[in-house]
Amino acid sequence: MAKIIECVPNFSEGRDKSVIDAIAEAVRATPGATLLDVDPGHSTNRTVYTFVGDPESVVQAALNAAKVAFKLIDMTTHKGEHPRMGALDVCPFIPVRGVSVEECVGVAKVFGQRLAEEVGVPVFLYGAASTRDYRRTMPQIRAGEYEGLKEKLTKEEWGPDYGTRDFVPSWGATVTGVRKFLIAYNVNMIATKEQAHRIALNLREQGRSPDQPGRLKCCQAIGWYLQEQNIAQISINLTDFEVTPVHIAYEEAKKDAEDLNLAVTGSEIVGLVPLAAILQAADYYIEKEKLFILDEEQKVHLAINRLGLTTISSFNPKERIIEYCLENQNSNALANNTVSQFIRSVAARTPAPGGGSVAATVAALGSALGAMVGQMTYGKRQWEALDATMRRLLPPLHNTAVDLIPAIDADTAAFNDYMAALKLPQKTEAEKAKREAAVKAATEATIRVPLSLMSTINGTWDALAEMAGVGNINCRSDLQVGARCLEAGSWGAYYNVLINLDNITDPSTKSTYLAEADALLQRAKQGCSAVLQAVERRQK
Repeated sequence: MAKIIECVPNFSEGRDKSVIDAIAEAVRATPGATLLDVDPGHSTNRTVYTFVGDPESVVQAALNAAKVAFKLIDMTTHKGEHPRMGALDVCPFIPVRGVSVEECVGVAKVFGQRLAEEVGVPVFLYGAASTRDYRRTMPQIRAGEYEGLKEKLTKEEWGPDYGTRDFVPSWGATVTGVRKFLIAYNVNMIATKEQAHRIALNLREQGRSPDQPGRLKCCQAIGWYLQEQNIAQISINLTDFEVTPVHIAYEEAKKDAEDLNLAVTGSEIVGLVPLAAILQAADYYIEKEKLFILDEEQKVHLAINRLGLTTISSFNPKERIIEYCLENQNSNALANNTVSQFIRSVAARTPAPGGGSVAATVAALGSALGAMVGQMTYGKRQWEALDATMRRLLPPLHNTAVDLIPAIDADTAAFNDYMAALKLPQKTEAEKAKREAAVKAATEATIRVPLSLMSTINGTWDALAEMAGVGNINCRSDLQVGARCLEAGSWGAYYNVLINLDNITDPSTKSTYLAEADALLQRAKQGCSAVLQAVERRQK
């Protein structure tokens, strides 16, 4: 899985279009970084940029943007409604996919150090990257703002984490760190500003006072009125959508609105949102309404509908969901190739993609065939009595087919990492030790990847065998082909384990891996046999 980090730098310029555009262009021109949004504010005199990429690319893009801003922004003349202390006021890094908070902390520290060294400005760490409680939050660090920064830097406890203590008048200081993904979310109401704010106080974590906290954790909220829309809104920041998801905020707002006899008329997400947050909402409504939906696109459609995300503005998933904005960026992924391209790449004079990627592809197709049989049974009048059974059997087959798509690239990636480790320098003892550790880790990855594939395949057999016993009999050949594909995928992964075991030097480790592979293969053989026998029994 590719690592994706979001970076949301806030620059203290929201009025001069030439400056705003120049900073945006610095991000766009950085290889590996994708600029998703530019949101200038005239009254705040501040522009929020949103871009994503791999760890190295987002750091470089943020640095490139900062260097342009250093030439064009002068804080000595800056005025705006938003609190600020620097030209690049704050630069948070947010884990989106395949990256932990700890990894993002490392990214923020790399950025902070490079910014201080290459631009020559003071940099503070905040959030998960900070190690001092009294300077962990933005309000703590930003207290006194730009105007109080010169004196603040002279105090021992306010020495920057990186860079000079000297006051840089044109720049001020920058704060960088890590936060979880913040979802800016508004609930639309036909109500007064005061009524909307009353509900906001009920919901937000701080509530009305320490003695009257609100109901929702990791939730900030206020009520306001949109004159141009002639409606009120509860404006919400969800600082951790895994703690308080979007749909919970929406449902709780509706509950309070009903108590006040007020109408909720939908909601809107401001900016971009992770796919996981939308799928959370879809799964909630699927369970609540006892629906049966497997397809991701249909789940997204359901969430948009149930949350009323298009009532006052458009919500195009391809433009608003981060992963969808990036889906065309990784054009080199094998799984994104056409069938023809993939076959030609396998046939080329290169060691990868090879048997491991082919095994994953075949296994994914096998599980997909099982799901297809379920789809050709579910919802049809003649097999209506099997609807409940299909609702139970379809998900493991459909989900496995989808989950195996990334495995097509995982084997090639593991092989490439192993080859890269072999090429590491080994002139000094330190280099030798680093290379040895890298080779060991990469070697074990080339074994764990096919073992994981075998384990995933084995999660399909029970559902596929039962499907073979009751599913649409007109699709029996699809069940037989699917079972053979899954078994072939397991055999392919098994052979990859065997060849990569040659690179393991420890006999005990090698024996453990081999025993695991043997057991997984045995289960696949038994599973395939059970499916084929179930089909044959129905033909007699």
